[in-house]
Formats: sequence, structure tokens, C-alpha cells
Amino acid sequence: MTAPLFKKIVIFGVGLIGGSFALALRKADAVGEVVGFGRSEATLQQARQLGILDRIGTDAAEEVGDADLILLATPVGQMAELMARIAPYLGAHTLVTDGGSTKSDVVAAAYANLGIRIAQFVPAHPIAGAEKSGAGAAQADLYQGKKVILTPLPENSQDAVARVRRAWELCGAVVSELTPQQHDAVFAAVSHLPHLLSFALVHDLAQRDNRDLLLSFAASGFRDFTRIAASSPEMWRDICLANREALMDELGIYMQELEKLHEALAEADADALEQTFRTARELRAGWTEQ
Repeated sequence: MTAPLFKKIVIFGVGLIGGSFALALRKADAVGEVVGFGRSEATLQQARQLGILDRIGTDAAEEVGDADLILLATPVGQMAELMARIAPYLGAHTLVTDGGSTKSDVVAAAYANLGIRIAQFVPAHPIAGAEKSGAGAAQADLYQGKKVILTPLPENSQDAVARVRRAWELCGAVVSELTPQQHDAVFAAVSHLPHLLSFALVHDLAQRDNRDLLLSFAASGFRDFTRIAASSPEMWRDICLANREALMDELGIYMQELEKLHEALAEADADALEQTFRTARELRAGWTEQ
């Protein structure tokens, strides 16, 4: 029997992202043992019962030294502390990757906390989120056909990047590469801003006295636009703060767009409204076909 590509993987955060990573690698027969750490004992026990974990870790210092791969699948705000905790104990051949939705801040945390082990960290961002979270939401096919972005560091060896790439490919992902700065600019526009807007709309309605009446008439348009407002508040707080400069730039551009629509409505400018809607529709239709 062929030995698995990764004899031992350690996952910090065994919710949707970390749990699905483990299940996908199990399905591909690419991992021997999975050890998990997390803040919630109940979640860890659930992850073990669901077959995500072989063992629940008790001492990170004892577990990371002989691991082939470590995945940091916690909110980005927790990663600096995790890196500092594991850095002294990393094995010479242990690779570390992450599932964070922002990259410049995670890379900065890595440089600040991993020290001489920085070459062993290959940052990643799987584009495969969902509104549900926790170990119970994990699924083996979450990454199938989905994009994963690697943002390699200058210190990374080609072999290190290739091994991390292979791990995500074994999960079924389509892997691309960007710089951390390119990544954050792109996702401020197409991910972080949409989440901010969705949360803002629902928050607006939540403060209204007639919110129950409004929601009783909300239909598919409202459901589709606000689906992502059911996402983790803690995670999206960290993402917005971590990428705040790029996100503020995008928010400023969007506010200008809203002002144009406000003016068109105030002036009953049908042509301006239709042209805006037509341009948006054409781009959306073309993107959907792709």
C-alpha cells in the first residue's frame, strides 16, 4: 500500500475550512493522521466523531515537530498568536499554510512571529466559504472545482510551494498565485465589499421598528443579496479590519456610484438608470456564462 503524501497534518481550527480540508485529503487517501486544535472542546469532540480528526491535540509543542503540514484555519486575527506559539517547535521539514481571507496582514504576522522558519510558510486563501460554520458544516467536496489562491513568499522554495499546491489540488481545488498585495486589492472589491454591504443592509433593517413587517414581504431578491450576512461576525470583523485600507478605497468608489444613482433618481433620469443597469447586467451575464 502506498504511503500517504502527508503522514501527519495538524489543523488549528476544525470548522468549515479546516474540517473540509481534512475530509478532502482523507477522501484522496493523502493523509495518515489528522490532529486538531481549537478553542471549543465541543467542536473538537464533534470533529472527532465526524471523522475529521484522529486525535484532539493537547500540546501544540509536541504535535507540530513531526507534522508534514500545518493548516491555520482560524480567524485571521488569531494567527499571529498561533504562529508565535508553534514557531519554536516546527520541524525542519514541516510546512505551514493558512486559510485566511486576507493575506498582507497574515504575511506580516508570519514575518514577525515565525523567524527563521519563515520559508516554511506558504500563505493560501481557499475561495470556498459558506454561511454555515463549525465542524458540522465541513464537507469533503467543499473545495471541488473551487479556486485557491497561493501568495508565495520570496523565501519559499519551489518544493515548498509545490507541496502546498499539491495539498489543495488533492482537495479538488484549482490553484492560482498572486502577490499578497494583489490578492487583497482583488478581494476587497469582489468579496469584502459585498459582505460589508450585505451586513449593512440587514443591520439597517434590524434597527427599524417595522422590521418584521418588512421581512414578511422580503423574497428571493432580498434572500440572494443578504445570504452572506449570515456569515460569521467575528471572522468578517477580522477580515474588514485586516484589509481596511483596500476596503475603504473600494467603499469610497461604491459610495460615488451610489451618489450617481441618487442623482439619477432625484432628476428622474431614466436614461442614466437604464444605462447603469444595462452595463451591470451585461457584465453579470457574461461572468455567469464563464
